[in-house]
Amino acid sequence: MRLSTKGHYAITAMMELASNQKCGPMRLADISEHQGISVSYLEQLFARLRKHGLVTGARGPGGGYRLARNTDQISVADILTAIDESSMIQSPDEIFHWNDRNDPTPQTMWRDLSFQLYDFLSGISLATVIEQENVQAAFASYQLAECGKSQTMPMVSSF
Repeated sequence: MRLSTKGHYAITAMMELASNQKCGPMRLADISEHQGISVSYLEQLFARLRKHGLVTGARGPGGGYRLARNTDQISVADILTAIDESSMIQSPDEIFHWNDRNDPTPQTMWRDLSFQLYDFLSGISLATVIEQENVQAAFASYQLAECGKSQTMPMVSSF
């Protein structure tokens, strides 16, 4: 299984917000510069993240986005579900039950696999992801030197 580009970008952007949350709201232009993702694409992603209560936005000078909840209260499943509402990564409550659980059909198999995948990803919090040594090292190389000031930083292509 491979993570979609949309999911990858959303998780990476959320990791950047989490890594820089002590600096206050973060502009999409800064995330765009750091990650090599167009601002218009980030706007689409953040509209969905905001709709699902994962980020909040502030307008005006000093504005930008910040996490709406603590990093330990946001799971990878939350992010992926917010970004791609039609994905197979859905909670058991959100999936239409095609037939009885004991009926061995392809739909039942996919439903069960989706439950397992959702359960696994819902157990991985954003806090857990950003606490990993390799993630900290990747983001440390381009965290803002001073809050509110950008600098040229290398892109993180994967985590």
